[in-house]
Amino acid sequence: MKHPHFLSGMLFALAALACFATLDTSAKVVALTLPVLLGLWFRYIFQAVLTTAVMLPQRGRAIFHTRHLGLHVLRGALLATTSLLTFLSVAYMPVGEFTAIAMIAPLVVTLLAATLLGEHVSRLRWVLVAGGFVGTLVIIRPGGDLFGWHVLLPLAQVATHSAFQILTGRMVKTEDTVTMHFYTGWVGALLASLALPFIWVTPQTLTEWTALTLMGLMGTIGHFVLILAYRRAPAATLMPLMYVQIAFAMFAGWVVFGHIADGWSLLGMILIAGCGAASAWLAVRENRLKLEPMEV
Repeated sequence: MKHPHFLSGMLFALAALACFATLDTSAKVVALTLPVLLGLWFRYIFQAVLTTAVMLPQRGRAIFHTRHLGLHVLRGALLATTSLLTFLSVAYMPVGEFTAIAMIAPLVVTLLAATLLGEHVSRLRWVLVAGGFVGTLVIIRPGGDLFGWHVLLPLAQVATHSAFQILTGRMVKTEDTVTMHFYTGWVGALLASLALPFIWVTPQTLTEWTALTLMGLMGTIGHFVLILAYRRAPAATLMPLMYVQIAFAMFAGWVVFGHIADGWSLLGMILIAGCGAASAWLAVRENRLKLEPMEV
């Protein structure tokens, strides 16, 4: 039976992806004149304060309850590292191309699940994983505008984000999602605060303040709206939609910076989006077949 609110869930998911594209574009604007770590601090202090202000009155002391505080700290550190690598990446490369490379993370998770966790992966999904990696190579191809040392940044981001996703998948089985969101925000804020005395620069222009504010708001609202999406629609419906973020990022990069991807980069993006969406659909289909009773 379909989820009764699956359409609203899809709309919430698309809104979250638009928020994330705006966050990354704002981070690129900030990186033009301000330290990247300052942007990271703004992004997480917004999430930590707003989440606490909204959820603490509703949950009370229960929001702190966990049996795995160490895992929350590790998860928060992984996401903070992922965010830092994201902001560094968009400082050196277009937002659309970075987003496409970052979107191979679900394919990497498939690879890790098979090699480290022993999960079964069909031959067709292996082909799709390979197709996603080919798309990445097309974008960062030798001789292309993006080829250089900085392409290591989004690749490192994919690694930390994949580890974050695997840890999240294990924790959601026993931990409350609001508690996870709460700890993630404060761990990121505290880690970024450690560097604040060394990198603080007071923003001077309206553009800088607007970009920093957008980073904080879009990161917080995006994650909150994504939670609403998963409450209203199953992951099977939402996962293939996640690759729409590439289109949002390309549009934002064009509006703010006037950047248009070349033909090879567009081909790579299409390969990544197509293989990723197909892999997500295939994984859901395989799980559904496992759960269906056999005919006798």
